[in-house]
Amino acid sequence: MTAKIFIDGEAGTTGLQIRARLEGRTDLSFIQLPDAQRKDTEARRDALNRSDVAILCLPDAAARDSVALIESNDVKVIDASSAHRTAPGWTYGFPEYEAGQRAQIASAARVTNPGCYAISSVAMLHPLVGTGLLPADWPVTINAISGYTGGGKGLIAEFEDETADSYSDATYWVYGLGLKHKHVPEIQQWGGLAERPLFVPSVGRYRQGMIVQLPLQLWALPNAPAAQDLWDVYARHYEGEPCVELAPLEDTGAMARLDPESLNGTNKMRVHVFASEDGRQAVVMVLIDNLGKGASGQAVQNLNIMLGVAEETGLTDALVY
Repeated sequence: MTAKIFIDGEAGTTGLQIRARLEGRTDLSFIQLPDAQRKDTEARRDALNRSDVAILCLPDAAARDSVALIESNDVKVIDASSAHRTAPGWTYGFPEYEAGQRAQIASAARVTNPGCYAISSVAMLHPLVGTGLLPADWPVTINAISGYTGGGKGLIAEFEDETADSYSDATYWVYGLGLKHKHVPEIQQWGGLAERPLFVPSVGRYRQGMIVQLPLQLWALPNAPAAQDLWDVYARHYEGEPCVELAPLEDTGAMARLDPESLNGTNKMRVHVFASEDGRQAVVMVLIDNLGKGASGQAVQNLNIMLGVAEETGLTDALVY
C-alpha cells in the first residue's frame, strides 16, 4: 500500500527539493494540483483531505490556513514553515533531539520541521543545557552564515541577477539587525534557555550550506569545563545517530578553515568543538546543508519516521544542484 503525499507549496525551493528526494520511491504516490489551481482554496482543501501526509512548504500565514482546511482526522502534517515550531500540540521534528523524540514523531499527527539556523543551534545548546554544563540562564550568543537559498525565491533571484545593482553585489551581508529573527523563539524554547539568545545571521554569496557558531568563555562557566568535556557531552548525546557526525577533537584542532558547503546535498549534520590553546575559550560549530538537514532533507527524514520506513530512505545519496 502506498502513502498519498501532497506537498502544498511544491513549486517553492523547499517543496522542489523534497519532491526531488522522493522521486522514484514506490511506496509513495503524489497528489499534485495544476498550476492554475495551486492557490485555489477548494482545490487545496480537497488535496489536503485526500492525502495521508500533507507537507506544507508555505509562508507562515498560508501554512496556518492549510491546517485549518484539514477536516479529516486521518491526515498527518509536516509543516516546513515556522508557523508551529513553538505551538502546543505540535511535535518538534528533530529525531536526534533526545531519547524518545523519534517515537513521538512516529506517533504524531502534527510535526513541525525545525528551522535551519534553529536545528543547528538547538543541536549545540540542548545537550549542554540538559547536562547542566551550560546554565539555562547563560547569556548565549550565536553567529551564523548561510547560503542565499535559505532566503527563498526572492533572495535567490537577487543574488543570481547579474544585472542587479544592490547590496547583493557584496560577498556577504548581515541581517536580522533588530535582533528579532523568527528562529529565536524556537532556539530559546528547544534549546532550553531561560533568556533569549543574541542571534545575528549572515548570508553569503554562495548557493547553499551553513555554519552556525556558539562561542563560549569556558573560564566563566561553572566549574570551568574543558573542550573535552563539551565533546564528551556531544559524543554521548549523538552516539549511534546516522545523520549526526562529531568531528574528533584532534581533527578539529588541525583545521585552518571550515567550508560551509562541504555537506551540501546531504542530510548530515557535523558538530565541531574548536578551542584556544590555553583551553579558556571554545567555539562549537555545526555544519549543515540549509536545504538538507535544515529543510527538505529533514522533512523527508520525518516523513520516513511517520510512515514507519527506514529513516534514511532517499537520503543516503547526495542531491546535487
